[in-house]
Amino acid sequence: MPETILEIDGLDSFYGDFQALYGVSMHVEKGEVIAVIGANGAGKTTLMRSITGLLNNRGDMIRHGGEPIGDRRADQIAGRGIAMVPEGRQLFPSLSVEENLVIGGQMKRAGPWSLSSVYRLFPVLEERRHQASTSLSGGQQQMVAIGRALMANPELLLFDEISLGLAPIIIKSIYEALPGIIGSGMSAMVVEQDIVKAVEVSDRVYCLQEGRVSLEGVSGEVSRDAISKAYFGIG
Repeated sequence: MPETILEIDGLDSFYGDFQALYGVSMHVEKGEVIAVIGANGAGKTTLMRSITGLLNNRGDMIRHGGEPIGDRRADQIAGRGIAMVPEGRQLFPSLSVEENLVIGGQMKRAGPWSLSSVYRLFPVLEERRHQASTSLSGGQQQMVAIGRALMANPELLLFDEISLGLAPIIIKSIYEALPGIIGSGMSAMVVEQDIVKAVEVSDRVYCLQEGRVSLEGVSGEVSRDAISKAYFGIG
């Protein structure tokens, strides 16, 4: 039987008085890749922020390993094995590539990821490990952000807009690394603006539309027409 590691049940999320998510429910099973798609403002980043504790919610709306975590602090959730590659990368500009990576390992969780394994995944980072992170290209900075998250040895890795602003050849190289990442036994939730790529790399797909789940399905079985209708709120 599949093992559910993350369960979201009727999640309502707010920024002050503004409600951004309405009764969102979804789940992630061990070893699978979930894609979350939707137009700008659909609630994708709010979902990521809620899962990682950057937005506080009622505890039982989000469960990890069966335990309620919706009201936990971000550091507590990270300690449980949930890490995020944030939109815009958010590297520490005053630190080198290697220093940014080392920060990701502060939780000291056991697992396969270390500096050496991250450098094997992204050899260019080892070549430039002493450079300032902001001196790298956008694609290389994204590799640092991914490596930093992997250094936490997470059970669940969240990618928020993994390909945003990157050249197609860089996007291709990052997605080619994904099987090696997931192959270590972790699960992933990928927020992606490229619908075709999102469906291609995932096991299941959810579409958000104005803060609500408008589509859920097995990626290889969902039609483009169904995705378009869910994405744009048609029908």
